[in-house]
Amino acid sequence: MFKNLLMSVLLGSVVVGNVLAADMPDIPAINPDEGRIGEVRRVEDPTEFKVCADPDNMPYSNSKQEGFEDKIASVLAQELGKKLSFQYAYYRQGFLRNTLNANRCDYVMSTTSDNDSMRTSVPYYRSGFVFVYRKSSGYNITDWDAPDLRKGIIGIVGQSPPTRPLADHNLMENARPYRLQRDLNFPPSQLVDDLVKGDIDVAIVWGPIAGYFAKQAAIPLVVVPIPEYEDKNVKGKENWNISIGVRNKDKARAEELNKAIENRQADIDKILDQYGVPHSAVVKGDSLEKKAREQNRGEKVDKPT
Repeated sequence: MFKNLLMSVLLGSVVVGNVLAADMPDIPAINPDEGRIGEVRRVEDPTEFKVCADPDNMPYSNSKQEGFEDKIASVLAQELGKKLSFQYAYYRQGFLRNTLNANRCDYVMSTTSDNDSMRTSVPYYRSGFVFVYRKSSGYNITDWDAPDLRKGIIGIVGQSPPTRPLADHNLMENARPYRLQRDLNFPPSQLVDDLVKGDIDVAIVWGPIAGYFAKQAAIPLVVVPIPEYEDKNVKGKENWNISIGVRNKDKARAEELNKAIENRQADIDKILDQYGVPHSAVVKGDSLEKKAREQNRGEKVDKPT
């Protein structure tokens, strides 16, 4: 359940663009009968690199292929000698069921590396949640004990991992929660926009979203990685390995993808840097379930009090 909540944050379902915008393309209707016995089902094309993507979810992806996931998909498709294509669907409840698992596409470009609902590639980057604040505020926030965290309003996505340390440090009274579930009426930059406007004083945001929109902001913003918290409470895990997901049965597809990632890692890192995505070295074997079991048994870490 916790990883399902996290996936909503990682894939940007907190806030996304307004689907009523005039320049939005028609999103292909998904037929619920497709793939059932006696109904039409897509025939996989081994020469195609077909991505399950959101059409309006920057900085990850959009229908113009302007997101960093779009660019990375292009690099990997080129490495594999395949033609790049997309199946668009809004990332919301049922996304995997109606796209990857319905065989309408073959790759989900961002998922936690230990997500057991898909077979995952080797991690291609690691990122985490960050503090963002206006440079003009004079704040100095590097951890949860910073006195400046108690001076203003903290914007945070409800139920996201940083709410655990926020509560543990008695900062909930300072918090303004934002919706976890997807709302098509707000842009993905909502928290950063509110920070720039002065509606909140600190934004706590998933790194790729924060880095991209802070880089584009009209005023200087400070972006600081949040220290890891999982040793204190696994539900407050801040940093995650990110992989590409394929269907659980697609072992061969995952293996060729792993080789492509290894060969083009330098190009992938360059794209992440261009988009302002904060990223760090991958931690091999990082697993939420493993850490949770250790905490439950009292191994290696103290049980949360």
